Amino acid sequence: MRGAALGLVLCGAVVPAAQAGMDAFVECAQKFPDSEIERLKCYDGVVITEPGFASLFQEDIIRDKEAAANPASEEPPEAAPKSSAERSYFTRAWNLDNLSNLDPSKLGRLQPHRQNYLLVRRTNNPNTRPVSPIADHNTPVAYDLDSAETKFQLSFKADIGSQQQIDFLGIKTFRMWLAYTQQSHWQILNSRSSSPFRETNYEPELIATLGTGNAAGLKLINLGWVHQSNGRPLPESRSWNRLYLQGGWEWKNNTSFMVRGWRRLSEDPLKDDNPDIGDYAGKGDFVARWEPRDKSQAVAILLRNNLRNKNNRSFVQIDWATPAKFGNAARVHVQLTSGYGESMIDYNHHQTTFGLGFSFREW
Repeated sequence: MRGAALGLVLCGAVVPAAQAGMDAFVECAQKFPDSEIERLKCYDGVVITEPGFASLFQEDIIRDKEAAANPASEEPPEAAPKSSAERSYFTRAWNLDNLSNLDPSKLGRLQPHRQNYLLVRRTNNPNTRPVSPIADHNTPVAYDLDSAETKFQLSFKADIGSQQQIDFLGIKTFRMWLAYTQQSHWQILNSRSSSPFRETNYEPELIATLGTGNAAGLKLINLGWVHQSNGRPLPESRSWNRLYLQGGWEWKNNTSFMVRGWRRLSEDPLKDDNPDIGDYAGKGDFVARWEPRDKSQAVAILLRNNLRNKNNRSFVQIDWATPAKFGNAARVHVQLTSGYGESMIDYNHHQTTFGLGFSFREW
């Protein structure tokens, strides 16, 4: 106990000065073994009344009385360091402040790109006869497909180079990314056809991110090249290549918009799997995302449109996620899509789908 320890220390210090004081301290400890306050009062009385003790402790007594009378004069405890400002969604996703997002003990420079999820989804209109304007790209026999299937997406990117402290035409930082997204549709319950993977899309990207350094408003500009294909042989083969320009705006650290316009790179007409894909997938897309500060949920909306008055075609995808009860590693995820082009094989096929499952780490 602190009182007993203090008693022993004091006794050891003053034995040469007054043996009687030591006896008095021992008596205090025995008299008040369970009350630290009373025991300390008893010690104070010994210090004041016993010969030789008052002079030894005079300075401490005066200091303690002054501190009690003027508590504000005591030195305040060292203030805890202030936490750094919260990093916004764009700042984390595109590392605009050049701070590491990763634990170096993990997968090096890999970090999330788009949403990563696993869903069970249902469509109102399975694409049993994929078609294309190219004759040998039309499926001769209808597929036996279930309306329900598993859909999952894996998406990540890696920082492969950067330049900081730039000041040119409003651009402050530059970063180069190599990204990859894979989306698969698995007929997991279709035992009649041995539960095949109906469609898998592969999408590598090369992205140059220009950061503006703005606290709000336009925060980044992306210049990118993207290839997308399903890796299938004829007649199911679908693919295209694009260059794009994308702007990202953000406000209050929880609301963001990304607007992207693209230009398809021309291909040999004899080898073009889907020459009319621009009539369905359009000329660009728009993504809006909102997440409250407590990260209790996240909502994202993706829109595509061909921007034509005649034969107007579009696609909309709405994603909603909230943390699961078993931890922050996964979220309960709901996805609703409607329109053309949920996948490459479906680029000219209209359907509405509903999916429920889990999404994983996202900035």
